[in-house]
Amino acid sequence: MGRISKLQDILNEKLDTRTAWQKVKLARMIERPTSLDYIEKIFDNFMEFHGDRYFGDDPSIVGGIALLDGEPVTVVGQQKGRNTKENIERNFGMPEPEGYRKSLRLMKQAEKFNRPIICFVDTPGAFCGMEAEERGQGEAIASNLMEMFNLKVPIISIVIGEGGSGGALAFAVANSVWMLENSVYSILSPEGFAGILWRDGSKAEQAAEVMKCTAKDLKYYGVIEKVLKEPQGGAHKDLAKMAALMKSELVESIGIFKKYTTQELLDQRYDKFRKIGKYKE
Repeated sequence: MGRISKLQDILNEKLDTRTAWQKVKLARMIERPTSLDYIEKIFDNFMEFHGDRYFGDDPSIVGGIALLDGEPVTVVGQQKGRNTKENIERNFGMPEPEGYRKSLRLMKQAEKFNRPIICFVDTPGAFCGMEAEERGQGEAIASNLMEMFNLKVPIISIVIGEGGSGGALAFAVANSVWMLENSVYSILSPEGFAGILWRDGSKAEQAAEVMKCTAKDLKYYGVIEKVLKEPQGGAHKDLAKMAALMKSELVESIGIFKKYTTQELLDQRYDKFRKIGKYKE
């Protein structure tokens, strides 16, 4: 079966003719399924929690407890809107400090009750408004990065759309990071990259190719562990099929991680990120 799976992966790569920029545009589509769409399809009895216990609640972050194949898990996701009104309410999926603090609160709760953590990543980046900086945006993201390394439960993070900058990484310090086939994950947007490198944001298409931000590229370089094949035309064409595949992979992987000792789990997560810098020639 392993050999067949490998051959299928090679075939899928050959059939994948979309450019990096085309995938960026697909990842940003308003029709693309959101975290709540997947949560509804994959989990049972999802109970959402609110507030960071410091300042307030951030609607761009959804999180709570749910059942995955009958087993309790904690689910946290970055949430975009499905239309303009919802996008304004959700701040276009750009979390503020209280969003990161809420997510960390839920992750620490998961550790206390020995629940695996599943994160959905979908953000153009953390909100960069003055009020967010005044409330400690940088510190909130840094705390997530630091604390997630030491959580004593399995963590799986899935990039379902855009994975932008530290705002995305604050949800992706995980034992295993996956990406949907047409999602992107990068240090900043192609427009921002082009503006910095060439002082010309219109060169975003060229920047997307240089950045190696696609799932295929990041799997090759060892930044992520798994690419989830999307239905023909994209995940929005068949949400049920995409969610079913995701659920199957989650059940299998969490079952494997549950067999690890606490120290093995921590060591595996640490070693994973130590290896990322060793790029292939």
